[in-house]
Amino acid sequence: MTTSPNASDSAEPSAPLPGSHGPGATVEAHPRSVGTVRTTYAPDPDGDPDPGEIVWTWVPYEENDGRGKDRPVLVVAREPGGTLLAVQLSSKRHNNDREWVPLGTGPWDRAGRDSWVAVDRILRVHPAGMRREACALDRGRFNLVVNRLRERYGWR
Repeated sequence: MTTSPNASDSAEPSAPLPGSHGPGATVEAHPRSVGTVRTTYAPDPDGDPDPGEIVWTWVPYEENDGRGKDRPVLVVAREPGGTLLAVQLSSKRHNNDREWVPLGTGPWDRAGRDSWVAVDRILRVHPAGMRREACALDRGRFNLVVNRLRERYGWR
């Protein structure tokens, strides 16, 4: 039996997804008020989220009404307190949209669909809020994303 990456697809009640509630919840971060951000590329397949990795966590909807869904995010920086800054991925087409960086395909999407990364919304991910590591993104595509973030927010 195959399992869906989105636990809400199941008809059976289940435990809340990591990152969906409590002190380890994934939340939106205001990119211009998070302080100095130094993006780094430091993937390490150790089971913990690291900059340069795509991980799965619960992500709140932009309406901030308590709803959200399990989805992949690209970790771009580690904050001094141990939290991480990330940007969400989507398989919805965003061609010619400056708010989205095209990534192409990768092992984070079992269906092999093209993906895009949103640079207009920054997420704060707690290590305990991560459901699983998907993969390390190659440095070239990581740099495309962080260069756009640096351009937009003045990060280093």
